[in-house]
Amino acid sequence: MAPSTKKSARRVLLYGLPFASLLIALLLRREIGPFAFQGAWWEIAIPALSIVLLIPTVLIALRHADAAADRLGEPFGTLLLTLAVTTIEVSLICFVMLHGDNNPTLARESVFSVVMLVGSGGIGVCLTLGALRHGEQEHRLQGTSAYLAVLIALSVLLLILPNFTVTTGPGTYAPAQLIFISALSLLLYVGFLYIQSIRHRAFFLDTVDEVEEVRTVSRATPYYVTVSCMLAGLFAVVLLGERVAAGVENGLGAMQVSRPDAIIGALLATLLLFPEMLSAIRAARTNHLQRSINIVLGSALATIGLTIPAIVMVSFFAGRDLVLGISERDEIMLTLVFALSMVSFGTGRTNVLTGFVHLVVFLTYLMLLVIP
Repeated sequence: MAPSTKKSARRVLLYGLPFASLLIALLLRREIGPFAFQGAWWEIAIPALSIVLLIPTVLIALRHADAAADRLGEPFGTLLLTLAVTTIEVSLICFVMLHGDNNPTLARESVFSVVMLVGSGGIGVCLTLGALRHGEQEHRLQGTSAYLAVLIALSVLLLILPNFTVTTGPGTYAPAQLIFISALSLLLYVGFLYIQSIRHRAFFLDTVDEVEEVRTVSRATPYYVTVSCMLAGLFAVVLLGERVAAGVENGLGAMQVSRPDAIIGALLATLLLFPEMLSAIRAARTNHLQRSINIVLGSALATIGLTIPAIVMVSFFAGRDLVLGISERDEIMLTLVFALSMVSFGTGRTNVLTGFVHLVVFLTYLMLLVIP
């Protein structure tokens, strides 16, 4: 195949696949046209087809999101990625939460999985790969400390404190408490955005000079095209991910797995964090550790600060119960991740050992997920 033909095929895939995936996802959701089949085999084929489309769609949506974020600059570019993925996450959790029987712990498990995936797996991979390539890496201590301070406060208020209230049962808030804590969470996140974007913007900028990279999406591409492809890809990921999650939920129910909500929550977190994790890993390998930290910790912060208040509203309108308090075992894992993160980022420099320790904690989390 000639180079010009290959280039044209790449461009068609880059700009056409997000919209094609979105169209197919809508048809699968409606089950019309060529997808109006019935039968047990079709219940397996739909999630399988969704997975096949999901992976390349996520990768292409990531490229368009990176291009849009690059034009905005830091920290607004990272903020765009975070808010886009968080919006998709809220929609996906709500879809699955309202699918079938009531899942009062699904939101809790999804948020906890995001914190664990980011705080142990995401940070571990970024620090390890970055250190293997560059030895030691620097980051801005003020910005990273701000992320951790807000993240710890939100995690305790939303995932641990409900286990110690006495107005309602263990792990739950009374309606008035739930509204108050949700409002505080949203207010705290908005305050953090003000610090990040306006008041102390320099705290979140890279410590090394930006290096111009060769990008798949050209800067000559109109901005509205890049944003349209990004949004189409993200919405396609939502609809396809809903099909995948629903298929997994039905399969886990048929196998009588002891903690299906925990596994589904981890799956949702993985699907939604996959684009951001790839972007964070790329930034760490190019020695832009602060951008990597902005992405991974920003995704966890937005998940707690924005996702829980939105899901609280959905639970009120839908009349669904909501259990937020995590188990004692998960409290220990959450405490370990935060303590380790404070030590890892406490000096302003990271190395391969700190990344490796985070990965060990992540593997422990995966083990407990499979073998409670």
